[in-house]
Amino acid sequence: MDILLLFKAAIMGIVEGVTEFLPISSTGHLIVASRVLQFPANIESTFAIFIQLGAILAVIVYFARDLVALLRQALPGNPGAGSAQRLALGVAIAFVPAGVIGFFFNDLIDAYLFQPATVGIALVVGAIVILLVERRSSPPTSRALEQVTLSQALLVGIAQVASLFPGVSRSAATIVGGLLAGLDRPTALRFSFYLSIPTMVIATIYALLKNLSSIQSDQIAAFGVGLVVSFIVALLVVRWFLGFVSRRTLKPFAWYRLGAGVIIIALALAGWL
Repeated sequence: MDILLLFKAAIMGIVEGVTEFLPISSTGHLIVASRVLQFPANIESTFAIFIQLGAILAVIVYFARDLVALLRQALPGNPGAGSAQRLALGVAIAFVPAGVIGFFFNDLIDAYLFQPATVGIALVVGAIVILLVERRSSPPTSRALEQVTLSQALLVGIAQVASLFPGVSRSAATIVGGLLAGLDRPTALRFSFYLSIPTMVIATIYALLKNLSSIQSDQIAAFGVGLVVSFIVALLVVRWFLGFVSRRTLKPFAWYRLGAGVIIIALALAGWL
């Protein structure tokens, strides 16, 4: 058993768990972390997909009670069935834009955009967008998930397309899209979490089916460690982030993105990443 590989897998799991649902780009951080750790290049992409599964399982577990209640409420004849059905339809609509574009262009994105320099640029641009959106003073029109309209859901889905560019962050794109569509910050975040379930589950399963054969028997333990660590850390981060956003803005994450992006660009230009 390769103890060093297990250690690297645990670190990568921590990075994934911390960054997946914060608006700072898990993909960007994993690209940089893999370079710093000198993670085996032959399993890097498959491993990243595998630990992403741990993060999405954390969201499903955290919101399990709410999701079951939503599905029960959506049954015809139940009180509030209309609003529950509209929310479920809204999540489905929001999934479509990124799902379709990602399906057709995923290989091109993997081939040309998964580089530290592009990640750094995306982090900086995303930071500026977040700061500009947080300066807006327009009052929100939707303060609960049940108030999210189908047109607002579609706008969030269109915004999610930007997250296909490594470094943008799916969380940042959907939350910012929600804010621009008229959702208040806590509602935009919860909708982002709900949208992450079909988006990440389908994308992860599809990617795993394509890459599962590349996993060697002596690497299974490392994959398991990464998944479990990612799950535990993500579960803690989801709970913390929901509380944070209910009280504060996204500006601290924007300033972090700006600093991290500048450093990554500088290191990439120097040839150190």
